[in-house]
Amino acid sequence: MQIRAAVSRNAGADFSVETLDMLDIQADEILVRVVATGLCHTDIAVRDQILPVPLPAVLGHEGAGLVEAIGADVQGLSVGDHVVLGFAACRQCPQCITGQPAYCREFTPLNFSGRRRDGTSCLHDQNGEVSSHFFGQSSFATHAIVAAKNAVKVTKDAPIELLGPLGCGIMTGAGAVFHALQLKQGESLLVTGGGPVGLSAVMAGVVRGADMILVSDPLPSRRAMAIDLGATHVIDPAAGELAEQVRAIVPAGVENVLDTSGIAPVIEAAVGALAVRGRLATVGVPRSADAAVSLNILQMLSLGIQISGVTEGNADPQTFLPQLVDLFLAGKFPIDRMISSYRLDQINEAIADQHAGRCVKAILTM
Repeated sequence: MQIRAAVSRNAGADFSVETLDMLDIQADEILVRVVATGLCHTDIAVRDQILPVPLPAVLGHEGAGLVEAIGADVQGLSVGDHVVLGFAACRQCPQCITGQPAYCREFTPLNFSGRRRDGTSCLHDQNGEVSSHFFGQSSFATHAIVAAKNAVKVTKDAPIELLGPLGCGIMTGAGAVFHALQLKQGESLLVTGGGPVGLSAVMAGVVRGADMILVSDPLPSRRAMAIDLGATHVIDPAAGELAEQVRAIVPAGVENVLDTSGIAPVIEAAVGALAVRGRLATVGVPRSADAAVSLNILQMLSLGIQISGVTEGNADPQTFLPQLVDLFLAGKFPIDRMISSYRLDQINEAIADQHAGRCVKAILTM
């Protein structure tokens, strides 16, 4: 069959929307008609080859849609089901079977090789194979072929066109608060970066009953959105040193910090805002593969500070995404308030708008 897809052909260049040939599904796969897909910073990092995926490639990893066909070995899914597409994991290694599929021993080849486990790609153009199966889906397209075990069935009561970002960015921010930081009622939370991941952390902090939620972001529009979603205080990083601004609000420091920036000086400054035995989790993709932070070891020892890296919110999509959908339907996780919709052929405009802060979370509709 033929599909329409946004193709990345050269590092740093605009996406081009093209017609591609899609092969048939294999026995353990499903064919999904993509209704909408989120635009994530990781997609841009791959487009720019900060994270190397062989080009040309169809990216996109926050897809949601309807099941159109199922392979012979697929169980638990039916044609017509609504699904959110998660990242790929083997579901057999020690990390997978203990509920941590984001640390699957095959995570890199399954999500970044541009191929299935058997080395094939399901997408072709007139010159041959196009990298696909990005994060197990390549959802910048009208259709995606996905391993059934990486698709999450969701209720048809929820608007499927809004749910794609749950599969990565929203899961990352919310999951980091729920699972990595394990924020407790009455604790304080500082979020560095008020993009979709950071704002998802704000909503999670509200759900968990945080006493104070501080958000640091240079864009006034995102600081305003943070307040709208439940932050109690916002910080302009240009107004002064981060730790000093935080301690002017919380003199003892904050118990929890979530860094979504991936920027070393921001992470280093955020450490200075931690309370005794405070916890910092970082989820942001850095701008270079060799980015590093400098930490004072004695400070970490004497204050009992905990610092951790977090992938995909330390969450299992199969169990966590339905929980987020339930929170959304209950009015406790209003993701719709930060979403702006664009057509697939507006992908480059959406990227520019999201980068400039003209929108918070862009989704591409098919």
